[in-house]
Amino acid sequence: MTNSVNKKIIVFSGKQFSGKDTVAKILLERFNTFKRIGIADAIKMQYGKQKGLTLEEIEKNKPIYRQDLIDLGDWGRAQSPDYWLNSIVAYQGNTIVTDIRVEHELNLFRSHSAFAIRVEASEEARSKRGTLASKNDATETGLDNVKDWDYVISNEGTYEELVENTEKLIQKLKELWGCEL
Repeated sequence: MTNSVNKKIIVFSGKQFSGKDTVAKILLERFNTFKRIGIADAIKMQYGKQKGLTLEEIEKNKPIYRQDLIDLGDWGRAQSPDYWLNSIVAYQGNTIVTDIRVEHELNLFRSHSAFAIRVEASEEARSKRGTLASKNDATETGLDNVKDWDYVISNEGTYEELVENTEKLIQKLKELWGCEL
């Protein structure tokens, strides 16, 4: 199944502290037709609809809603393992997903014509940005062997260097999809 002609999906993969969210933020500043939706955000958005809450209210009071969010997440996965992924695909707008972790997620989004980006950073660079945890977990290593990314961006240096590297990505996306982004 492919994506509608007008809708664009960009997905990011990378290890913790590689800079996925930072690259996405730079893209969102340039491409105002896109919205960032994480897989957890899909659960929060549906919960908000059910309870009449905004995403901001849920985030601000997450401890209050945590168990309900877990229960809703489990309910969705009981309907289908892809329930929350499909809810992101069904979103009526251009989407950036910053937290794909395993090959199944990548393949599902690719089946909807997603543009897949890998953000690479050495363990040394990442450890300077934060404390690395669960380095061998499947959510950290599940996409390490994928070689056919649509784009790979390196984040070994400064924020300014990352912005420069992201500008190259932006040019590629404009060439691919046109300047209407």
